[in-house]
Amino acid sequence: MKIARLAARVAVGTMATVLATAAVAVPAAQASAKQPGTRSLAGVLTRDTGGFDRNSRDFDVLTAAVLAVLNAKPNSPVKVLADGTVALTAFVPTDAAFRELVRDLTHAHRLPSEQAAFTAVAGLGIDTVENVLLYHVVPGTTIDRRAAVKADGAELTSALGATVEVDVLRWWHFRQVRLIDADTSDRDARVVAYDINKGNRQIAHAVDRVLRPIDLP
Repeated sequence: MKIARLAARVAVGTMATVLATAAVAVPAAQASAKQPGTRSLAGVLTRDTGGFDRNSRDFDVLTAAVLAVLNAKPNSPVKVLADGTVALTAFVPTDAAFRELVRDLTHAHRLPSEQAAFTAVAGLGIDTVENVLLYHVVPGTTIDRRAAVKADGAELTSALGATVEVDVLRWWHFRQVRLIDADTSDRDARVVAYDINKGNRQIAHAVDRVLRPIDLP
């Protein structure tokens, strides 16, 4: 599937409901504890000012994509990531995840650099990038690792309106959380780091694949 075809198919998807009106919902287990903080995920992501590098486990491509959307569309629902008063859970793809996405879509033999991966992703068009980002955001609730590993079979409604299913694999005391997206032919994303920005209303978990809101052949 070439990138141009992905852009055309994602762009016709349902746009997200504006998240500024989303209710702040804190799980009961957290409500009984101290009130969560309001540091935003955008604030966490933009603390790394090094730009594109060779660290495949951080979020340079994601950060650039978020900033590109907000620069082009200041009122995009993506701006909720900068509002730490709104509860949400985000599954944030690593740089390696974006590089794998671009290699898959272009059928390249080698992984692109982070800069090349971002250029390819940006080439999908702002509306498509916006939709893909919103597919990684679950508004209205803060799901930490403890809750995630107990959520086997749950369907999470993303800010795009489409759902993502949680699949928890168990080996003895080990728990692996996978996310089943709309693409049945691609390997499902796995959570590789939990509880980014823990203690705040906005929390994130790193994933090793970009979630796809459509089924690609």
